Amino acid sequence: MVKTPGQGGLPPVNGGAPGFGRIRLRRRAKNVGGVALSLVLTLLGLLLVTFIIGRVMPIDPVLKVVGERATQAQYDAAYQAMGLDKPLWQQFLRYMAEVLRGDFGRSISTGHPVIDDLKRVFPATFELAALGTLIGVFVGVPLGVIAAARRGGWIDQIARVVALVGYSMPIFWLGLMGLLLFYGILGWVGGPGRQGIIYDGMVPTVTGMILIDSLLASDWGAFRDAFSHIILPASLLGYFSLAYISRMTRSFMLEQLSAEYVTTARVKGLSERRVIWGHAFRNILVPLITVIALSFGGLLEGSVLTEIVFSWPGIGQYITKALLAGDMNAVLGGTVLVGTCFVLLNLISDILYRVLDPRAK
Repeated sequence: MVKTPGQGGLPPVNGGAPGFGRIRLRRRAKNVGGVALSLVLTLLGLLLVTFIIGRVMPIDPVLKVVGERATQAQYDAAYQAMGLDKPLWQQFLRYMAEVLRGDFGRSISTGHPVIDDLKRVFPATFELAALGTLIGVFVGVPLGVIAAARRGGWIDQIARVVALVGYSMPIFWLGLMGLLLFYGILGWVGGPGRQGIIYDGMVPTVTGMILIDSLLASDWGAFRDAFSHIILPASLLGYFSLAYISRMTRSFMLEQLSAEYVTTARVKGLSERRVIWGHAFRNILVPLITVIALSFGGLLEGSVLTEIVFSWPGIGQYITKALLAGDMNAVLGGTVLVGTCFVLLNLISDILYRVLDPRAK
């Protein structure tokens, strides 16, 4: 008699073994729990670092609040109200609880709650960094792939020079020269700022990103004006992103093109286009996503000089002005926000890594 699965000691097929589903569910829960624990510990470390920075900076936060002409009694009252008379561990717990509620205190420079200021300035930086990253990806990735496929050729030489200049040239100098040439002499782009005076405040704020808000409002004049202002600083950031992404893409592709499976594919008669894009490029997607995520995070926190040169009202300029004014609430709030973005970008890249690479599962 032929025994069927599940009878006579034969295990059931298709994962029907007793407890198999529970084991798989337990593994998934363990993976999710590990990711969640890593995320919590990273954010906790970020809060600890910013708390320590706020305590070691040679700036008296109480004096910034009460002013230099305050009496000793007023100073002591503010000192106690801010909780600075408590032990450091109690101060940290209070700081952590306030941050988790979205309370970063009030900015001395603007007089507004820091969270409101961050909601106002962060979309400007996000829009600028996102457009710069898109430019870097859509130009840098094909350039790196072609440079690796034609190693030693003229395209490879151009890609290497582009990457070298991108790493070496000061961005503030490029920004000033770009404004002088494309705005001052040729008049091809808009000047400093996000919009011209005519369109300032005319587009209803929905996302805080003017390009998207003007499209939602179907205001094409405002869209063209906003695009003319953002294209030059975004192109400069995109150039630096391009230099990094093209270099890493070229390095990844050279490693894959020297692998045995590529030689086997060529021997089988596959076209060079299919070998490069269908086989080698697919295998570099996982590390390339991490590179792109890190590049985007770098533009978010590294666009300070660009925002200053172009008078771009983003988070980089906000933190810089706050630091010069000794406004530590604003500095720490902006630092926590940028650090949280880095953590989330790493989390997203890790999730995409697991989705694109079945071996990671």
